[in-house]
Amino acid sequence: MEYTKEQITELKDSILFKKRNVYEVLDEAEIEKMEAFCKGYVKYLDASKTEREAVNEGIALAIAKGFREYHFGDAVKAGDKLYFNNRGKELLLFIIGSENLENGIRISAAHIDSPRIDLKQHPLYEDAGMAFFKTHYYGGIKKYQWTATPLAIHGTVMKSDGTVVDIVVGEDDSDPVFYIDDLLPHLGRGQSSRPLGEAIQGEQLNILIGSRPLNTDGEIKLAIMKLLNEKYGIVEGDFMSAELSVVPAFKARDIGFDRSLIGGYGHDDRVCAYPALAAILEKEAPVHTLMAILADKEEVGSGGNTGMKCSVFIDLIASLSKTLGANEYLVRFNSKCLSADVNAAYDPNFGDVYEARNSSFINKGVVMTKYTGSGGKSGTSDASAEFVGYVRNMFDKAGIVWQTGELGKVDAGGGGTVAVYIAEKNIDVVDLGVPVLSMHAPYEVIAKADIYMAYKAFSVFCD
Repeated sequence: MEYTKEQITELKDSILFKKRNVYEVLDEAEIEKMEAFCKGYVKYLDASKTEREAVNEGIALAIAKGFREYHFGDAVKAGDKLYFNNRGKELLLFIIGSENLENGIRISAAHIDSPRIDLKQHPLYEDAGMAFFKTHYYGGIKKYQWTATPLAIHGTVMKSDGTVVDIVVGEDDSDPVFYIDDLLPHLGRGQSSRPLGEAIQGEQLNILIGSRPLNTDGEIKLAIMKLLNEKYGIVEGDFMSAELSVVPAFKARDIGFDRSLIGGYGHDDRVCAYPALAAILEKEAPVHTLMAILADKEEVGSGGNTGMKCSVFIDLIASLSKTLGANEYLVRFNSKCLSADVNAAYDPNFGDVYEARNSSFINKGVVMTKYTGSGGKSGTSDASAEFVGYVRNMFDKAGIVWQTGELGKVDAGGGGTVAVYIAEKNIDVVDLGVPVLSMHAPYEVIAKADIYMAYKAFSVFCD
């Protein structure tokens, strides 16, 4: 049988899958909405360089939308909009739906921590006429990327008298910034001959913080500590009860002549946290009970009492179930979750580590990642065909531009998300997020079209 060109085209459209470019479906009015949404995201990103700041920003946005704080055991009813602040570093928001809670909760779960550099508990020292902070890096970074770049210090200090001091230095244009030295190329022949991952050692990530001595005796460490004491009222011992982080001092900016991309620190995973947050904040009187989880510690394994391994979200489900007379086991069994995390966007400059047929691409929409892990899917929850089909059909009916992706070739690497810890609680879950270029770098890149489509996807899921 001979097929006409028209028949071939019809056949392709009906039985072959083709990734679409988001701009194929956005009209000018929708593009304006996308730009407005991305402006809100950039504002959130710049204000949320640590998980504590992300929680504070999230709470402020939630209160403005009528959410109130929840405490375990509080009476709740349909329509209530609530948030739970877990120790200042994890935020859970939920809206009680009109249907029976035993029909399940629609959960979106992202993380709000990002790779960075933390100060050690005894950080301050001087050497060769300079003052430094000793550090320990947090999460998976390429250490060389953090040298010779402007840095800011963010964090919280618990003083010996029990008072708390918040510190942010390096973000305002009038602030000083901080710096990690690198070796000049004239003397760097030995450094350059080492493997990329060994060129800078962890113990070399020392933060340059000053050089002016207090007196003719050359007391530089004391001079720095005097400045900190005068400004913040802290003493050296207070560093032992502090959480101080070093992050890039850059602001998020549009990238490209067409301004279609956004460069910034912490896209992983705030580029998913913000759409999930925005989606639940816009809902009023939903049928399903909704929950958005903005968790800490994903970049270091999701441990601790603010990470996804903590039982707090299960405790919340149990508390709500008891209050509303529901069986918590049925609630979890019937719940559905989108684990909101990024994927690695295909980069043609490093195409040898990607498998293009199964990679995500910039401007091709939100990414569904059926499984993560490394090698032989180690560490993945691997979403079921039924749940992937449920999400796929939901997106197709709503006109969401979506794609699938993996984190590189099978033996080239891999990674994990919070999905596996949610699946362990007997909840259907699949990863959904935004493709990112230069993931875990101090300055990552995403496409505006993809984050906007992620927002629309989470909004549809909430419906």
